[in-house]
Amino acid sequence: MDRSNIEKIAREPEDKLLLAKLWDKIGAGMRKSIPSGTPFLSPREQEMAKFLFGEAEGIFYFGGYEGAERKMVVYLPEYLDETYLMDEDSPIVCLRASFYQGDTPSHRDFLGALMGSGISRESIGDICVSKGSCDFFVTTQIAPYILQNFTGAGRVKLHLEQIPLCEASIPEPETKEIRDTLASLRLDSVISSGFRIGRSLAVQHIHAGRAAIDGLPCEKPDKAVEEGAKISVRGLGKIRLTAINGETKKKRISVVIHRYV
Repeated sequence: MDRSNIEKIAREPEDKLLLAKLWDKIGAGMRKSIPSGTPFLSPREQEMAKFLFGEAEGIFYFGGYEGAERKMVVYLPEYLDETYLMDEDSPIVCLRASFYQGDTPSHRDFLGALMGSGISRESIGDICVSKGSCDFFVTTQIAPYILQNFTGAGRVKLHLEQIPLCEASIPEPETKEIRDTLASLRLDSVISSGFRIGRSLAVQHIHAGRAAIDGLPCEKPDKAVEEGAKISVRGLGKIRLTAINGETKKKRISVVIHRYV
């Protein structure tokens, strides 16, 4: 671990401030040999954190369940193991908001209502909406406030309760499958296919800094995309290059892309 790496990793002044904050929180835990955790981080912020902390012992990336998108960086001293992250002392709490099944509040409704209640985005992890309920993850510190004050999302009335992390209901994301053949696995080609837009428009999005591969911004249209990579384009959504099935007779590459809806 080297604090000077902050200057090498940060692309924007905001990145520098964030990385310094992460360094201070994790460093304090290491010096005192006590558990410590950061706020929830986006995939891009997690990738920066991985460059900052490297392979440091005791560092975990945890969002409340396996496969979480937004995660904390958590330091655990050697006298604790990973089971600590799921027990009652976890830095993350899962809250379940129940509502009338005839109502259909969305992820956006819940996030907007939470932030409208004065809760910062960094205190909120993934929001998993199901029929009749929504399980969402928050920091331990903010949970009591939410339980007392969060009563509705839009016009939908909510009943809140805290549940064990292991009981969280995580719905499978809805996706649309796209089967296509590409001349190459360049980023612009994959974006063009996955979002059904022209390749020139895909290039514009990439050059404008709107595209990211597995959370890392990428401004190179010719960047090769690997199987399993998740690509997000701000304003368009997310896709995943699910499978690369080899060449066709016409020397094109057969692919399967899943677009999240």
